[in-house]
Amino acid sequence: MNAHLNPSHELHLGTPDQAVLSRRRFLKLAALGGATAGVIPHALAKGAFRFNYILSSSMYGALPLTTILPEVGKTGASTIDIWPRVHGSQREQMEEMGHDQFGALLNQHDVRLGCITRYDLGPYKLQPEMKVCAKLGGDLLICGGSGPKGLSGDSLKNAVRIFAEKMKPHAEAAEAAGVKIGIENHSSNLINTPDSLKWLLEFSPSKSIGIAMAPYHLELHGQMAADLAKLVKQLGNRLFMFYAWQHGMGCIKKLPKAQELLQMPGRGKLDFTPIVRTLRAINYQGFTSIFMHPVPRGIPILPTAAETTAEILRARTYLDKCLG
Repeated sequence: MNAHLNPSHELHLGTPDQAVLSRRRFLKLAALGGATAGVIPHALAKGAFRFNYILSSSMYGALPLTTILPEVGKTGASTIDIWPRVHGSQREQMEEMGHDQFGALLNQHDVRLGCITRYDLGPYKLQPEMKVCAKLGGDLLICGGSGPKGLSGDSLKNAVRIFAEKMKPHAEAAEAAGVKIGIENHSSNLINTPDSLKWLLEFSPSKSIGIAMAPYHLELHGQMAADLAKLVKQLGNRLFMFYAWQHGMGCIKKLPKAQELLQMPGRGKLDFTPIVRTLRAINYQGFTSIFMHPVPRGIPILPTAAETTAEILRARTYLDKCLG
């Protein structure tokens, strides 16, 4: 499938009603398969894999939690990733309303806290946040790495080794709290290349340290779809978060909205098919976040919550089609 989209056109990949019919057909086939001496058709076996979608609150800018939480289920997710300023304001809203009220709001909308993203804290100040995350039922914190930038070769490997060593007490704290730490391959960061990601896992034996993989930043290092798929396989069960997010025309300068949206799956040039099929091949159980950054930060990706949800649904339909 050609994933490229002319910015002036929409991408039509099926309606929600068609998706419901597809699910009904799947269930019908499953019932038939169970009645045929335990033989499961090959296509049905493939269809068993499903993304574990999580909704990043920053996609809705600084809209209130009372507006965002009702949208979670509509996007096909059951969990939420809470972001602070400048990308969102939901982490601050949690504090303003109190954790108990936030927990009640989650229950009201049948949503689970999955993750709290805290780039603002960095990797060495997460320990208090671990307790908050675990208390509210979450099990993942995401941040960037720390260390010198622009390294390569042995210099990079040694710097990653030092970073991994510094993370050991935080990994132990995460294990004690029952949460994990996902390090994103962010640009202008020590951990931002395929080698740095692989070395981080090599030097971090604790399974509480893993990767939040952002294709957007890896594309800046020349990584194509096949390269990204290979990296997914190499990361394996240490991949905690996959951002369904591509570079498109970037997210630094203000662009017309149609060009800004090229970061979304199914709109830009990146073909997600080999990536998502590799995720299926490794039976990826981590979170998948359909993602982009608006310009400026702190606004919804589209003017209203309903429009934002519809765009996430469009991208979800594209990713599901990539599974084949």
